[in-house]
Amino acid sequence: MDLDTIRDVVVARGRADLAFVGGSCGVLAGGTFLFSEPQDGLERLVDITGLGWAALTVTGEGLEIAATCTLAQLAGAGVGRELGVEVLRAQWPGTAVFARACRALVASHKIWRTATVGGNVCLSLPAGAVLGALVALDGVALVWAPDGSDRRIPLREFVLGPGCNVLGSGDVLRSITIPTRSLHARTAFRKIALAPLGRSGAVVMGRREADGGTALTITAATTRPIVLDFAATPDDAEVRGAVAAIDPTLWFDDPHGAPDWRRHIAGVLAREVATELREAGDGQ
Repeated sequence: MDLDTIRDVVVARGRADLAFVGGSCGVLAGGTFLFSEPQDGLERLVDITGLGWAALTVTGEGLEIAATCTLAQLAGAGVGRELGVEVLRAQWPGTAVFARACRALVASHKIWRTATVGGNVCLSLPAGAVLGALVALDGVALVWAPDGSDRRIPLREFVLGPGCNVLGSGDVLRSITIPTRSLHARTAFRKIALAPLGRSGAVVMGRREADGGTALTITAATTRPIVLDFAATPDDAEVRGAVAAIDPTLWFDDPHGAPDWRRHIAGVLAREVATELREAGDGQ
């Protein structure tokens, strides 16, 4: 829709151009959410796509995903089409969750080519499946602060609640880095919704690293991504106990699922994910 409160759109060419961000000045990247509803509090937009960030970059720490990386580019990383180097799923099996997380969103391929990873993360909605996938792979956010400093924030600590995160006024999400150990990890994915094309009622992703350490990440069913850590791949009883111990106030309630149903089905999916990871590990 038209945003009739916007008076200026500034295309950022360097970090100094981000000094405008904050208050009535918002960040524009893909804009698929921004232009979907009125933004009465905004008068100016800073378009960060002009900064020319590479969507995906292999670094010494792992894989850096720019905030402006589109969902299509992220999904392509799982099968090695986007990087310009041979990063195949056989080498980095952890990337398999990227495409599955993108498919968990109710979005057309047109949206995939426009919507950005940074937008999904910064919206911080329970249904943010891409956010959940990056949390599941133990991603770390790089945030540019308005005073010129940088902050690195584990994504599991980034979201505070529905639509609420740790970003302050003027902060800009630059990228998310997935560590190499997570890229080499085995993963498993489960999703359920009340309708075939409906919002996810629960999404559970699992990561099992080479030393057997396992993390189960629950999203969509909860107000923020919840990570359950285990020293070894858990059995059903351990998963059941860990899910039962989640703060009852964190189970999300909306027309797409009641909290008690979400708690129950998240437990079922978490046990399935753990079983898949355990059986894959036993077969090594």
